[in-house]
This record gives sequence, structure tokens and C-alpha cells, in this order.
Amino acid sequence: MRRGRVAHEGVGISFYFRALNAAISEVPTHEVELHAVFQTRTNDFQAVAVQVTVTYRFDDPGVAARRLDFSIDPYSGAWLSDPLAQVSTRITELAQQYAMEYVATSGLVDLLARGLPAIRQAMIEGLASDQRLAETSIFIAGVRIVSARPVPELEKALETPVREKVQQEADKAGFERRALAVERERAIAENELQSKIELATREQQLVVQEGANTQRRAAEAAAADKIATQGATDRSMIESEGWVAREKILAGQKAESLRITGAAIAEAETLKLASYRGVDPAILLALAAQSVAGNLPQIGSINFTPDVISAALARLGVADSKPKTALVPE
Repeated sequence: MRRGRVAHEGVGISFYFRALNAAISEVPTHEVELHAVFQTRTNDFQAVAVQVTVTYRFDDPGVAARRLDFSIDPYSGAWLSDPLAQVSTRITELAQQYAMEYVATSGLVDLLARGLPAIRQAMIEGLASDQRLAETSIFIAGVRIVSARPVPELEKALETPVREKVQQEADKAGFERRALAVERERAIAENELQSKIELATREQQLVVQEGANTQRRAAEAAAADKIATQGATDRSMIESEGWVAREKILAGQKAESLRITGAAIAEAETLKLASYRGVDPAILLALAAQSVAGNLPQIGSINFTPDVISAALARLGVADSKPKTALVPE
């Protein structure tokens, strides 16, 4: 500005000026974010802290420079005042006003549950329709509700039912899990018991079957032994009958042979005795002595007593007195 008139105006321009007769205003053209926290009350008289972030910019810097003091020191380039703080205070108060108007009509629980988007919408509509902001060429680019929280004690009290409910659900889930585990353990135990019963039943059936098999094997073995014994008996009988028959035949043949041999021996003895008929007994005695001597073992020496010699001599004398006969073999 020079002498009350605009000499230069624009974004990022450069120019020459005289510090004695020039007034320079520097208006930011970028978007500015404003963070604010304020306290308000619900219709049930509960305090709520609302934290918001408002984004704004100057839509027409020339208008903003005429309505607000954005002048800078031409020697240092610093603002002579704090225009952004003034703008921030104005926007914060307006945002707080529109937020409090809505919060005052809502209950705490309903506000915390569903009221945040409504607070944001009420602030956007109120700031966009504010005449003072429009006259200053302030454009609200956006509003964000960061949080809306009651006092810590109340917040903790509000969290308690939900926490208890969650804890109850967790306990219920734990109980159900334990009950399910117990049920599964019972089912496993029943299955094991059923398996043992089934195993015992099968073992009993196996024992019965083994007994039946043993009986059957014993019966079959006994029948086989009986058949074998009967066959052996029959074979023995057959063999015995054949042996008896053979023995009978052999005995008959042997008896016949013995009969024939005996008859031959008897006939030979008869003939032999017939040949000795009429022979002198002394001669027969001598022949008998000779036969006996031939069958006796070897004799080294013979001792004769006088009686024996006398008797022998007497017998010889008697024999000499008898007429001698000659033996002629047939």
C-alpha cells in the first residue's frame, strides 16, 4: 500500500518500495490447521471435553488484509501484530459455540455412541454460514472431531458395564471352553471304556473260539487217532491172521518133517537094534564102553583098583570059555 492505495498485490511477488511511505501486509495463502480443546455439558449435566481440528484458509487475501491487520515491519519483515492468533480465537469460539449448542441437546451416552458425526456436521454448517468469517474471507476447508470424552471418573464408570460384560463374555467363553473340555474328556473316557469293553468282548469271543477250535482239533485228532488205531488194528488183525496162517502152515510142515524124521530115526534104530539081536551081551557092553569112551574128554591116565581088575578078569575068563562067534556085517 502506498498513500492508501494498493501499489502491488499478488502471490510471491517482488517489488521495490520506500519504507517511509509504504505499508506492506503479508497474508498466508496456504491452509492452516487449528487445534482446539474445549469443555461443554450435555443435557444430563455431564461435562464433556471435545477436541477438534479446523482447517481454514483465506479465500481472498486482499479482503483479509483490509479486515485484519497483517502489516509487517518493512525493516525486519515481522508482523506488527498477531493476526493468526486473532483468527484462531474467532474460529475456536465459533466452533465451540456451534458444538455446545448441539451437545446441550444430547445425552452423554447417546452423544458418545452416535453424536460425533452430528457434532462435526453442526460445526461445519455453523462455520460455513457465519457472516463474520465470510466478511473476513475465511474459508473453512474441513472440521475433524478428534475425540469427545467425559471426565476420567465418569468415563471409567461408563466403561465398567462394558468391561464387566466383556469379562462376563470372557468368563462364559472360559466356562464353555472348560465345559467343552470336560465333555470331550468324558467322551474320550467313554470311548476308552467302550473300547475296553469291546476289546474284552472280542477277547472273550477269541477265547471261546480258541476253545472251540481246540475242541475241534482235539476231536479231529481223536477221530484221526481212532481211524489210525482202527487201521492199525485192522492191519494187525490182517497181519496176525496171515501170521497165524503162516505159522500153522509152518507148524504143519515142521510137524510133518519131524514125523518123517522121527519115523526114519525110529526105523533106523529098529534096524540097528535088529542088527544087535543075538549078540553076546559082553560084546554089546564093550561096544557101549567104546562108544562112551569116544564121547568122553581126553583122559591122561586111568587107575584100576584090584577089585576092578579082578572082576574084569573074571568076566574075560567067562567070556573065553564060551564059543566064539564071528560078526559079519550085513
